[in-house]
Amino acid sequence: MVGTLNLYLDPELSYTWREASLISAKAQGHGVYHARTIRQWIHQFLNNDKLPVHKYKGTRSSILEDEDISLEIQLRLSERSKDRYITAKDVVDVVASAEIQEKLKEAGIEKRAVTERTGREWLKKFKWRYSKKRNGMYIDGHEREDVVAYRKSFVDRWQTQYAPRMYTWGNDDDEKFTGHAPKGFVLPVHLCGRPFRLILVTHDESTFYANDQRRAYWIHASEKAKPVKKGEGISLMVSDFLTVEWGRLKSRDGKECVTIPLISFCCLTFNFDREARVLFKAGKNRDGYFDSDDLLAQVDHAIDIFEDQTNGFAQGLFLFDNAPTHQKRAPDALSARKMPKGPSEKWTHYKDGPRMRPGTLPSGQLQDLYFPDDHPTMPGWFKGMQVILEERGLYPETGRLNAQCEGFKCPPERTDCCCRRVLFNQPDFVNQKSALEELIESRGHICDFYPKYHCELNFIEQYWGAGKFSYRNHVSVPKKIEEMEARVCESLDSVPLQQIRRCVLSHGYLKYD
Repeated sequence: MVGTLNLYLDPELSYTWREASLISAKAQGHGVYHARTIRQWIHQFLNNDKLPVHKYKGTRSSILEDEDISLEIQLRLSERSKDRYITAKDVVDVVASAEIQEKLKEAGIEKRAVTERTGREWLKKFKWRYSKKRNGMYIDGHEREDVVAYRKSFVDRWQTQYAPRMYTWGNDDDEKFTGHAPKGFVLPVHLCGRPFRLILVTHDESTFYANDQRRAYWIHASEKAKPVKKGEGISLMVSDFLTVEWGRLKSRDGKECVTIPLISFCCLTFNFDREARVLFKAGKNRDGYFDSDDLLAQVDHAIDIFEDQTNGFAQGLFLFDNAPTHQKRAPDALSARKMPKGPSEKWTHYKDGPRMRPGTLPSGQLQDLYFPDDHPTMPGWFKGMQVILEERGLYPETGRLNAQCEGFKCPPERTDCCCRRVLFNQPDFVNQKSALEELIESRGHICDFYPKYHCELNFIEQYWGAGKFSYRNHVSVPKKIEEMEARVCESLDSVPLQQIRRCVLSHGYLKYD
């Protein structure tokens, strides 16, 4: 319309009314009929000031234009999705419900039913998407308050107590020392009489599988695909110690591999008196499972090898991960977890286990937790939490204190809400060490544990990776466990000392800030 008027009213062109409308129609790809329609629209606008209505694909109203009704439908769909998967049929059912129909009637909407096709379109408008389920991020507790506090204390111990007493090795491909020697200083009182030099001995376990082979390699075009065995195959667990000075913890001369029984009466394989590595066939109907007693026997053997290597010139820092088996306490260790409140004739912390060791009174004197054998009424009985607290002057004068809160879920701010909580916070119970710590410290060395969820701090993980890389280079699968044991040992022994030292230079606690 505007184009026609511009052509008609331009004094320089001198087009007639019909010619101007025809040129405008031709410019839009139309003909004479459209030109006549343009003239009719212009006359209609001049007569009543109304523009023509564009009727091509006329718009349709939607129930969703009412925001209240749209929101109500979305809320009902969200409720349904909590206990089952929703489909377009759910949209149809929601719209057909009595509550939504009443709202549609009040809004004056005539069409009050929708099809499943419309339901699918509405789900898209509601920002629902038909897709595969997405996995969320696994949160393992890195930032828990207790984990963060222990991590900071571990790093502080490393930087102030351990690292200053260690040799720092260089990155040269040479077995000669090329790093930095520690500067001497006076050791704390509790370390007086111990060697100044400190050598890190890190521990870990790893499992090898018989069918663990390379998945990608050069294959000739003429080679046919071969069937492979399903599953991972038989497993073999390796428990070992690693040092930066010598690599694996072993004596200078080796002997043939033999098998010796340990505390749990399962057979562990290692070079007797010559290396600390243990091969263990874990599983039911095999060697059982590697428990705390097995680890204690291995650690005791490892300390013998370490002292034979150092001949007294260095103290060992034995580091372990924070696994429950490593934190297990001795059978007679102090623990208020299962203590009865009153006296008990035959109570022990473990069934048929030894008596619990004495505690420590606030004055520093030992406190026997059992009545003397010449007691008139309860000879040799366990005293119970109430008597133990009374002897420490911690039992309330009112004479009322529950054995423990329900489910032992005590209020966070309370330390005197029940007998068990009071004992839990006593210094001798708080400072009770694990059996592993007691063993290592009794031998004159230091025991510590890596922070939880931080396996990158242990450089032995890279050693396992290098060993498994070598293990996967074997083309054939071992048929017998003896063959697998020999292959695992060969793969681990192939990791050179220089590579182990490079792992140490890149491990976490040297770079932790």
